[in-house]
Amino acid sequence: MESTSPKKLRAELKDYLDLASSEPIRIQRRSGENYILINEDQYAQMQNEISSLQRRLLSMNNIIDDKVSEYSGKESRLKRFKKKKMRSPFLQNN
Repeated sequence: MESTSPKKLRAELKDYLDLASSEPIRIQRRSGENYILINEDQYAQMQNEISSLQRRLLSMNNIIDDKVSEYSGKESRLKRFKKKKMRSPFLQNN
């Protein structure tokens, strides 16, 4: 990861933006605060990964806490899904 100061970042902004498209850049202030400059696509991927991990963790916690039960109905999951899909207000014809 490349590191720079705010002063150098301002002076060479175009070069650092080009570099940020391939790797994160750490910006270090005199006060000791650090900031990271990354490409928007990389940020979106990180956000999606975080959301996915949060959903998995929640599901695992529900399993551990016995908040889920096995479906014991007679109809298949596919039929139940199709029924829910048909009831969706977004899919109904006006």
